[in-house]
Amino acid sequence: MKLIKYPSKEQGAELLKRPALNTESLFDTVRTIINKVRAEGDKAVLEYEAAFDKVTLSALTVTSEEIQKAEGLISDELKSAITLAKRNIETFHSSQRFVGKKVETMEGVTCWQKAVGIEKVGLYIPGGTAPLFSTVLMLAVPAKIAGCREIVLCTPPDKNGNIHPAILFAAQ
Repeated sequence: MKLIKYPSKEQGAELLKRPALNTESLFDTVRTIINKVRAEGDKAVLEYEAAFDKVTLSALTVTSEEIQKAEGLISDELKSAITLAKRNIETFHSSQRFVGKKVETMEGVTCWQKAVGIEKVGLYIPGGTAPLFSTVLMLAVPAKIAGCREIVLCTPPDKNGNIHPAILFAAQ
């Protein structure tokens, strides 16, 4: 950490500048990754997992045994907190359900709106060194309430190749 005391106005202006990242240089890298995953599927994802997260995985899906084991690895207090948070999120988002209303704009002409949930959604949950199990609840609960039929959750593993147990518990 760098401690700066009483900077001059010139120094202050420089210190307050936001860092800028040239994203143009990232496009080719991202395009290469996407094209490889399109062409090779899970094989490419497993290779990138090894390259980026330094973890060698045998599969990309979580087994039911891993989910059952995860429940035993977190405290009852945390389970209760996750369950309470889920209930609160359900209550809030259930109150936002869209109720269509028919409007007769002129004689014989009726208009209405219809809300339809996205059939398939993919959710990214931060994991690894910063597992955010609350993100599971904040994304998956509204998706279920909205009527999404297929919800795919993706999260990086920790350095041992495991998904944080609280993420797995919240995902059930």
